Amino acid sequence: MEKIGEHGSCFVCGKANPHSIGLEWYFNGNHIEGNFIFTMHHQGPPGFVHGGASAAVLDEAMGLAIWQAGYRAVTVNLMIDYRKPVPLGEPILIRGAMHRKAERRIETSGEILLPDGSVAVFAKGIYAENAHFLDQDAIRNFRPKNE
Repeated sequence: MEKIGEHGSCFVCGKANPHSIGLEWYFNGNHIEGNFIFTMHHQGPPGFVHGGASAAVLDEAMGLAIWQAGYRAVTVNLMIDYRKPVPLGEPILIRGAMHRKAERRIETSGEILLPDGSVAVFAKGIYAENAHFLDQDAIRNFRPKNE
């Protein structure tokens, strides 16, 4: 497995962001994966992960699979199928993979696996290749409006 570098101020994996979820990602053949333990900071229902936190990490895993394949894209549609609650304090595995690219449209899938190997959350994503990401100067010089 090859470790993927963090992304500065990224909400999911950025080391420069003190509010980042803090995931570390690895490229494993044809997919992205990360092991993680959600904490009270990620709680939704008592004792379980907030659905938005699950969606965020899956979006990131699928987006990284696209980046690893050499494309720059943005999320257009994210479909989440919550099958089982994800407990806090237990190790889980997050996976994301790119499946197909047709013109600008890129199709992906992702899943959160519980310690017993069962799928707790499944996702499908549609991403669009985005020329903005090709302009590296624009990325480096981007500043939120409130700065």
